[in-house]
Amino acid sequence: MADTREAAQTPPTIYDVARAAGVSIASVSRVLNGRRNPREETRERVLQAVAELGFVPDGAARALSGRLKEVVGVVIRRVRWVEATDGAFAEEDESLIYTDVINRGIEFAAQRQGFNLLLSSVDVDDHDVSRRLLALARKTDGLILHDRVLDPEQLDHLSRQVPVVTLANVATASTTNVHGDNSSGMRELARHLLADHGYRTLGYLAGLADSPDSIARGEAIAAEAAAVGATLLSGSQWQGNYYAAGGARVIDGLIAAGAALPRAIACANDETALGVLYALARHGIDVPGDVAVTGFDDILMARHLRPQLTTVRQPIQKIGATAFDMLHSLIINGTVSERDITLPTQLIIRESCGCPPPSGLTTARIA
Repeated sequence: MADTREAAQTPPTIYDVARAAGVSIASVSRVLNGRRNPREETRERVLQAVAELGFVPDGAARALSGRLKEVVGVVIRRVRWVEATDGAFAEEDESLIYTDVINRGIEFAAQRQGFNLLLSSVDVDDHDVSRRLLALARKTDGLILHDRVLDPEQLDHLSRQVPVVTLANVATASTTNVHGDNSSGMRELARHLLADHGYRTLGYLAGLADSPDSIARGEAIAAEAAAVGATLLSGSQWQGNYYAAGGARVIDGLIAAGAALPRAIACANDETALGVLYALARHGIDVPGDVAVTGFDDILMARHLRPQLTTVRQPIQKIGATAFDMLHSLIINGTVSERDITLPTQLIIRESCGCPPPSGLTTARIA
């Protein structure tokens, strides 16, 4: 049966060759232009597809392959480091667990298309990064920006120079945003704390103040608390920074000020919850007996804590891979199917919220 392309009598394109050969556009470009010595197997598959399809590279295809650098830039935000009061979490700024998993997802997807990553970072308090990003853009085919690296106006300006995909930001007319379902995930967690456990006082220990993810999670738990008449503690006293040290510092400050702690503390992410658990234990406060604690992300460490951390699981690596796929579509096709892509989350119930440990898990007694 003739395919629709043959029926329409349209000439094959470089995209048809890539699909037929089962390789990326970049690989086809390398074979056709004799660049970077592609693997012999790849070369044979591409040439066979070219012959079978009768593909003839035109000027536009040659221009496209000549422009591709096969590099994407990835930019993260780093918090200006402030060590915890007792020296705990030293060098934590060098361990970006969530960020590293996302970047791994980006890298896997990029490798499949023959692209490499160029990683850079900006300080969270640096609000004049546009020129640096423009310089990075000249070395790449497109950029993936973590969290709120730029505000919408700056994003609009940058995206006129280079394709841009954001993570944990807001979608614009010229950029694509990829994120987990913050609102649904936090609503489900809040309902578990409020309805299933009956807690009447909650605290929300936020991430970075301008982070769209943290803001969305805070709004969701606030709405659920208000709906049942529960009290939610939040605001400047509860402002963290997504790091364990930031979570510990908030708890230390509240206790030093003589503030009454809520029955449950919902943290903006798992690393913050790690700091909260540490600080509460140091002050002799039992989790979950005195204060329940929850996180968000479900990083690997969450299931190995004692008590195990109740949290909301995000498909972290998939978020990164999806971000690259969207950027690749912008680079190659100039368009994407969606501007705001929300990936599902899942409530993971463990012990730190006050639920019993999994069946079969026992606590050893030491004589």
